[in-house]
Amino acid sequence: MEVKLDEFVVSTDRSLLDIDAIHRFLVEASYWARERTLEQTKTAIENSICFGLYSDGRLIGFARVVTDRATFAYIGDVFVIDEFRGRGLSKWLMEVIISHPELQGLRRWVLATRDAHSLYEKFGFHELVHPDRWMERPAPNAY
Repeated sequence: MEVKLDEFVVSTDRSLLDIDAIHRFLVEASYWARERTLEQTKTAIENSICFGLYSDGRLIGFARVVTDRATFAYIGDVFVIDEFRGRGLSKWLMEVIISHPELQGLRRWVLATRDAHSLYEKFGFHELVHPDRWMERPAPNAY
């Protein structure tokens, strides 16, 4: 799948992904994946629907969705590099993700964020309705 907006492109073609750039951002600029290994990044990408955001063929943003394509989706590793922030690209990337044909009719979408609540609220995300029903088994160093 490929969607264009002006000079920008969002594509789910994994062959276009710059895995080194994705991994570099995750370990150097994110708060959630600083201890992730390159092998973990590659495995996560292989097992997700990935959305690369490009400007003139250069990867400038990324997101991935872990899903069974029937009932559930988790959005993770969302980013746009600094020099392209403030242009509405994160919002557009989320619009593309939410409208992806393989992700329609799901019963639940989830994500975790420390600082982007206002972005995700525009797409219907909010605090857990029934937090008493959710449990987790986080790693000791989980964000």
